Amino acid sequence: MKRELAVFRALSEETRLRILVLLSERELCVCQLESALGLSQVKVSRHLSVLRNAGLVDDRREGLWIFYSLAKPGNELERAIHRILRSYFKKDSSFKDDLANMRKCINVPLGKLSSCRG
Repeated sequence: MKRELAVFRALSEETRLRILVLLSERELCVCQLESALGLSQVKVSRHLSVLRNAGLVDDRREGLWIFYSLAKPGNELERAIHRILRSYFKKDSSFKDDLANMRKCINVPLGKLSSCRG
């Protein structure tokens, strides 16, 4: 039950939901999430830490960059969350804006992402 409570706590914040919706599309680094969401690195990293501790995201290092992705679902609750992220939330206009911003930024070199906002 402790794990489920951590998952629901992590899902209870709008920014974390926005991050999860983006990660349901593809793996992203912190700087890509910053650009897509229009948030600072500190805020994005803090939210990613909560999501990682709840077991909802995984990370991997590649050189200077840390990339995040949705964790593979380990139970029915997590499978349901993945389904909801991939369908329901993408219909909301604020998530559509985030997804559009992400699509603009994914082909920009990682060191130049500040120029691709909005």
